[in-house]
Amino acid sequence: MGYRTWEVVLGAAVMVVAVAFVAFALRSTGTTWTQGGTYPLHATFRSAEGVRMGTDVRLAGVKIGSVGGLSLDPQSFRAQVTVNIDPAIELPRDSSIQVASEGLLGGTFIEILPGGDFDNLAAGESFQDTQSAVSLVTLLLRFVTGSSSEEAVQ
Repeated sequence: MGYRTWEVVLGAAVMVVAVAFVAFALRSTGTTWTQGGTYPLHATFRSAEGVRMGTDVRLAGVKIGSVGGLSLDPQSFRAQVTVNIDPAIELPRDSSIQVASEGLLGGTFIEILPGGDFDNLAAGESFQDTQSAVSLVTLLLRFVTGSSSEEAVQ
């Protein structure tokens, strides 16, 4: 039972399109096969709303890493985030990290604001200055009620 030439050509074309689709998907999501080329840093947030595994970590609008871990500390009830940073980027020890949004309809990302310390954060160390995500609903309620505290949310 032999294969017809057009069946072989069609099968090859389907395979080429599938490989191209997978390559495009990996490239557009920033996925890499290994995390060996990064170093981890840790941060805790009151709220990490919108942050997921793989969320971009940016410095001056440029992606320098991604979120590699997200968990809840059962004692403090704070979100613990591990970010994997490009080893070519050395961050000053007094740098701050915050959960930021691209806009009203945009996605969430982690933004790092570099400090001025001469010493740098080493792999496995934690950020001391963190700022949590700002809830759009909370901001709207504050605007509508004229409240300057979180009492409007409760």
